[in-house]
Amino acid sequence: MDEILYATPDNPVPGNHFAGFFEGKGGVKNRYAVFRSAMPEAKGTVVLLQGRNESIEKYFETINELTARGLWVATFDWRGQGGSGRMLRDARRGHVARFSDYEADLSRFLEQIVLPDTRLPFFIVAHSMGALVALSQAPQLESRIDRMVLAAPFLALAGQVMSQRSISAIANAASFFQLGARTFRGDAPTTSFEGNVLTSDRRRFSRNLAICSTHPEIAIGPPTARWLKETLGAIGRVSRQEHLTRIRIPTLVLCPTLDPIVPRSVLNAIAHKFRAGRLIEIDGARHEVFHEADRYRAQAMAAIDAFIPGSQAEHTALGA
Repeated sequence: MDEILYATPDNPVPGNHFAGFFEGKGGVKNRYAVFRSAMPEAKGTVVLLQGRNESIEKYFETINELTARGLWVATFDWRGQGGSGRMLRDARRGHVARFSDYEADLSRFLEQIVLPDTRLPFFIVAHSMGALVALSQAPQLESRIDRMVLAAPFLALAGQVMSQRSISAIANAASFFQLGARTFRGDAPTTSFEGNVLTSDRRRFSRNLAICSTHPEIAIGPPTARWLKETLGAIGRVSRQEHLTRIRIPTLVLCPTLDPIVPRSVLNAIAHKFRAGRLIEIDGARHEVFHEADRYRAQAMAAIDAFIPGSQAEHTALGA
């Protein structure tokens, strides 16, 4: 076992790395790791941004593939999850006080870890909630990030008992009445492969489940009302035309077509308004494309290969 990162039998910690903690906004200790490529000349550094209730360990497979391609990978656990500091006494509740705290932590990670300790140029590869943070922060990242790949960006909350509008109204009311730390449902982790909405790959589903079963301290339960309020508010803001127009970083959006959480129709609608963005559909994939069956996951990795690091000619053509 690494002192900071956790291995399981079928998910060893990648070699050639260093890990630690950096101080996020408000003094929160955020766990990070940087994985070096063994190639003598690095092609750049991927800043890998996870989704909600994910951790560095869940991405060891993807990290190994990226470093084998000559890229370094720098990643960290968002506040309130993984190996980072929790926001509430009940460590299982997925909570954030303000969505801007995520953005502030990303900025600190870039300034304190990525800029001084990794290799140019810098790219973002982000999933779900991490992709939402990247989209929100993108207008301020133009001078630092060359390209972004956003997989199933969290731009809708579908597949729930209530509509997104109803969830938003209740979350806003709960926060207003100082009940933002409450959750809407019980803490019952998904342990059955059958019926899961995340992946059609049984092996990867079981591997990820084993990570959390072996190290339950890095997993969290349902989100709080405040988390929902802040995140759904950010979705509304970044989906507006005026925000998307301000993003000039060439961006690739990976759209899994059988994702019940973020519907295909939502991502297609965003793509029509997103001048710097290009959408690629992965037909048949569910929400977690980096943990999907090989036939879907390979399409996502091939799209990354074709887009990162890219050439100067491509940058010019895409308006960078």
